[in-house]
Amino acid sequence: MTIASLRRSPQYLPRPLAKRAYSLPSRRTLVTVSPEHAKVTVGIRREDPSRIWERRCPVTPDEVAQLVQHLDVNVLIQDCDRRVFPVDQFIKAGAKLHPTLEPAHIVVGIKETPLNELITSPIYAPGLRSGPSTPRTHLMFSHTTKGQPYNMELLSRFLGSQENPLLPRLIDYELLVGEDGKRTVGFGWFAGVAGVLESLSALAHAHLELGVASPFLHTPRPHTHPSIPSLRSSLRSIGQDIADNGTPKALGPFVIGLTGSGKVTQGCLSILDELPIVNVAVKDLPGLVSNPDTDLHKIYLVHALPEDYLTRSDGGQYSRDDYYKNPAMYHSDFDTKVAPYLTLFLNGVGWLPSFPRLMTNEQLATALTRAAEVGRARFGTIGDISCDVEGGLEFLPRASTLSDPFFKHRPSSLPSHLPSVTIMSVDILPSSLPLDASQHFCGVLMPYLRALIDEYRGRPGSREHLEALNVATVARNGELQGKHRGLAAPVEKWQASRAAEVASKAGAAETSLRKKRVLMLGSGMVAGPAVQEICKRSDVEIVVAGNVRSETEALTRKYSNAKAAYLDVHDVAEMARLIQNADVVISLLPVPFHPAVAELCIQHHKHLVTASYISPAMRALHERAQSADVLLLNEIGLDPGIDHCSALSLLAQLKRDNKRVISFTSFCGGLPAPDCADVPLGYKFSWSPRGVLSAALNGARFKLDGKETEITGENLLQEYFPDIPISHVLKLEGLANRDSLPYAETYELGKLENLQTVLRGTLRYPGFSDLMHAFKVIGLLDTETSIQLRDWRDLARMSLEKRIGEQIGNDRRSFLSALSTVMTIQRAESALSALDWLGLTPENVPCNTPSAISLKPQAPIELFTSVLAHKLRYNPGERDMVVLSHEVVAQPSLSSIDSATEVHTSRLVAYGNSEASAMARCVGLPVAFAALEVLYGGVQMRGVHGPTDRSLYGAVLDGLQGAGLEMKESVSKGPGMERVTTINLNVTAAIRLRSPPVKGLLLNFPALMLTVGTRCKVGERTSLGRGTGGVLIPDSLAAVRRRFLSNRIASKDGAGDEDRVPGALTEPGTEAAAIEADLFFKVTLLAERESLDDLDAALVVFAGCTMSCGSSTAAKASRV
Repeated sequence: MTIASLRRSPQYLPRPLAKRAYSLPSRRTLVTVSPEHAKVTVGIRREDPSRIWERRCPVTPDEVAQLVQHLDVNVLIQDCDRRVFPVDQFIKAGAKLHPTLEPAHIVVGIKETPLNELITSPIYAPGLRSGPSTPRTHLMFSHTTKGQPYNMELLSRFLGSQENPLLPRLIDYELLVGEDGKRTVGFGWFAGVAGVLESLSALAHAHLELGVASPFLHTPRPHTHPSIPSLRSSLRSIGQDIADNGTPKALGPFVIGLTGSGKVTQGCLSILDELPIVNVAVKDLPGLVSNPDTDLHKIYLVHALPEDYLTRSDGGQYSRDDYYKNPAMYHSDFDTKVAPYLTLFLNGVGWLPSFPRLMTNEQLATALTRAAEVGRARFGTIGDISCDVEGGLEFLPRASTLSDPFFKHRPSSLPSHLPSVTIMSVDILPSSLPLDASQHFCGVLMPYLRALIDEYRGRPGSREHLEALNVATVARNGELQGKHRGLAAPVEKWQASRAAEVASKAGAAETSLRKKRVLMLGSGMVAGPAVQEICKRSDVEIVVAGNVRSETEALTRKYSNAKAAYLDVHDVAEMARLIQNADVVISLLPVPFHPAVAELCIQHHKHLVTASYISPAMRALHERAQSADVLLLNEIGLDPGIDHCSALSLLAQLKRDNKRVISFTSFCGGLPAPDCADVPLGYKFSWSPRGVLSAALNGARFKLDGKETEITGENLLQEYFPDIPISHVLKLEGLANRDSLPYAETYELGKLENLQTVLRGTLRYPGFSDLMHAFKVIGLLDTETSIQLRDWRDLARMSLEKRIGEQIGNDRRSFLSALSTVMTIQRAESALSALDWLGLTPENVPCNTPSAISLKPQAPIELFTSVLAHKLRYNPGERDMVVLSHEVVAQPSLSSIDSATEVHTSRLVAYGNSEASAMARCVGLPVAFAALEVLYGGVQMRGVHGPTDRSLYGAVLDGLQGAGLEMKESVSKGPGMERVTTINLNVTAAIRLRSPPVKGLLLNFPALMLTVGTRCKVGERTSLGRGTGGVLIPDSLAAVRRRFLSNRIASKDGAGDEDRVPGALTEPGTEAAAIEADLFFKVTLLAERESLDDLDAALVVFAGCTMSCGSSTAAKASRV
């Protein structure tokens, strides 16, 4: 409920309009409201007195002055002598001291409010001074959003047994994000800056114990300087001393190691810039440290990324997507590759229980042993800025404090001959920079605070910031909000624990109700988000069964209501046993296994949920499933899945509004985020590239602008849609996706003959289709042939040899010449550039190509898959993106055919985050929401179905909205995108690549043909006719060109036979020549009107023929 709506509650409405059960006085007395009561009041809280180093403040005195003087806001502040800003500065700015902040509508602080100071009672609305009328709002880092047990009591204070509009609202700063999904309010950067300084100080102390005084002995501790510029100046002086005098020879080269890529790491890198830093790679560390001539007047920094120290247990290389999909398959080699060479280690990377540790206790022993062999004082000091106790660094036993920032530690398992390590692990590092941190925090917080103030006044505030505040709201009106509803389980757990403490064991009733059971078969990429969502329900337990124990255990170990089980899918008896003990089965196995699982579900009367398309084998089980009272639910991932749910919801609303659907267009795609897409194809693979490559060979059927179209697999990449206008920001192209026509029936759009468009497609960034088609023409997508490869640089050449049946010289020039025989020279050069980047061309310098090559002959597509999986993988810190868009053109059912149409759009744009990729969330979460809806009896369908039941797709969409994956809908007037899409498709079909065998007339045109009426020597070639390329034109239009030019030349005074263009088929002055001349004049006018580069481009547009032209000409031609 918004503040504006609260102000319209029964206290403010005439009696006949009041519907809520509030007691109203029989008579209303008008009172004069004092100016103070008419204002919104903001309270600035003091921090918990037990946090002695917490000196930060969420609002600065300067901003208080702005609130009081310009926004007419009352500001109250609690007295605190420890705060970075003296209270007198706030009073001078216009604030008033108040011991409890009880009159405040909005209460702001940094950390959690102490329970004994939390005010949950309602407050008078601005403008009133009697009667409780509106809830308060508390803003803080509540540390409740991950279900932290120690703060569930705090969260419970904001919740009621039923909806209560007067309970306060809780907003957590940690959840405030911008449009890019990144946090906007936080202190991570400051933690990095402070962590470096505290770690250098600890290092200098450790070196003193070794009898060496290093320059860092003078490193300032963060709290000893008033601001960061002052700290920078001090550290810069140390850096100058090192540049002038060097570091102690006894310590050898001074090497700092850093991990992570987030705000913490960026803060580290920023402050380290004050030193004479030289960046080095992990592979260079042994040589750097062992070289006696290494310059000691430098500080060497190695920023180690996951690919530098993580490897698969089977010997495979690191892949970001594979790592997040199968973390248990990886182990860290940080103890051997990085740690032994470091003087100081700064850890800025986080850790989750299901992922491999950066270093275990055993690996610490390995690192220290090797460090002793490398040289003195190696890996003796660690600054763990991430401060995950017993986490990524298993030997980190506790957090330290600013009063005692570092300590010595040795795990019990560490051999006695190895030294202890010095550890800095302060968990409130930003508090040591209170001035800078507070000023930054206040600056990013104020737009949200102003939006809240406007909301209390009932005024329209910043929509962007109000929406962000809603997303960041954990609790409101006594209820958990959005995706935070899952916190009900830890709150209930805390309440149960509290009740158990109070109640005697004899009087405590035992819970005998059996939990509901879910069986998940498979532990792949999408399993994580699904397991996490299901485990939020305390009354549900899940068994994850798979054939990789480490994967299933990693998925389940952090949840009390999840178990792992080993299962070989070929062990039918064990699978049957697991299914028999479940209430609902989720199959994430490969598609071919689904029918067998469904058979067992029917046999044991259990419901089944999958994310895959309904196969013929699955559809054949429909009647048997119905007879067994079993639901076999399919197509509930992303595409298919969310696309079905959102489309059906939109179409149902149009039907209720008595609207008739004219056209339905839907596009969906999983892509790299724009900032991660600067690679060939503009694409990265979050799963096996083989599926993407195979999809490029499929045919498609659809209806577009009244015409049914079928595209064969051979032509799919040529007849694409160059510009899908679904975003004002993203430029996207589209490929038709399989057979769209059956969806007219599936979505109940009406008879196909009455629809203008039924089209489903896949989204890609521009250039994908052209380049993928070039790869196809070269033979890289061939599945029938095989080649024996010895060097990756031979892959493209050998594939092309198989395609054209001729040998190609093993040099770049010969390869380019061969490419020019199967495509235009411009396309050849573009393809060659991409192949160079992939490391697949002759004379290419090998760089980051897959190391292993199969000794057996393989199909080119298999080899190409290996290259793409390696080169186009997601790197650490990179995000993927999911874009889904529906467009439905509709008009009132009873209107005339000339009535204005409405364009209804429904769109989702989601980005991956540190916890999961966008694709994993968009597939795994719908599966989880659907399984839970079936589990709780909310779906009555039986048999084989997709998510077509309203109760099901409604529940899934509600769950997605709570998870931040909401479809955004809009309506506009006019025609839909089908008109633009149609034009683009036709032009693309005209300007496609040319594959052998070539039929038609291949000409290298004289330059004479570029400008009508200009004479030149016969045989001169245009720039478009290099090599064996040229312009392919139907015979009739080629004749038109020759005849027209012949007529123009012959008509000139003095022109004779020697000036005639060879090949003219009609005599000048004849009727046929006049017709041809008229035809060609139209082409000429088209070229002039559209400012096309040459007549060839005009001829392409005019005739729809294949041509060779530069990108600028093609772009202009496509606009026509």
